[in-house]
Amino acid sequence: MIEVKFDDRVIAKSVRTLNKHLPVERKMLSALLKEEKPGVRCGDNTIQHIRKEELAKIAKLIPEADYGKLKLPIYIELTSDYGRGISRVYGKLECEVVNKILRQERTEQAAEELFIHRDDVRKLRRELQTATQYAFFTSLSR
Repeated sequence: MIEVKFDDRVIAKSVRTLNKHLPVERKMLSALLKEEKPGVRCGDNTIQHIRKEELAKIAKLIPEADYGKLKLPIYIELTSDYGRGISRVYGKLECEVVNKILRQERTEQAAEELFIHRDDVRKLRRELQTATQYAFFTSLSR
């Protein structure tokens, strides 16, 4: 039998493969609102279309001055580092949108990262199916 050694390179390559669906570059809400068919080009050469209804919903949740700062799609980061069933959303505006969608209590200052449970992820994906995207991460040991 041949023994296969899994090292950090194999794991990193696997994670890159899992993330081929992610956009090459995310777009600002302001730019997407102006597009006739809003969408972003993904690493696998497909286009992820974002529904105008979802963009309108998001636009109602943040001040117009922030439209040029919010990057879409919002990433829902999945990794075992956070514990079973826990995901992370990163970015001040991204967290603000997610908090409002989930109708969670806001703290005085918006957080840069937000950890959400599996049930909240399902609710978020139902509300913003095309404006959110799963992203897979792993910590490599050294």
